[in-house]
Amino acid sequence: MAESVYKIVELIGTSTESWEKAAAAAISTASKSLRDLRVAEITQLDMSLDEGKITSYRAKVKLSFKYEAE
Repeated sequence: MAESVYKIVELIGTSTESWEKAAAAAISTASKSLRDLRVAEITQLDMSLDEGKITSYRAKVKLSFKYEAE
């Protein structure tokens, strides 16, 4: 097996519906500009509130992809 190097970026996705959709939004957006996505790790979940009501769900995601030096 050839040696590989991976880079990790940290993203925060948001959704008004759920943490799952927040994480999916981060990955979906990243996949438009990053190639060869490998692993996504949810590192933190939180919510934005307004007057005690949830306004959005937020998922902090560490995403790794294969690093190719040019």
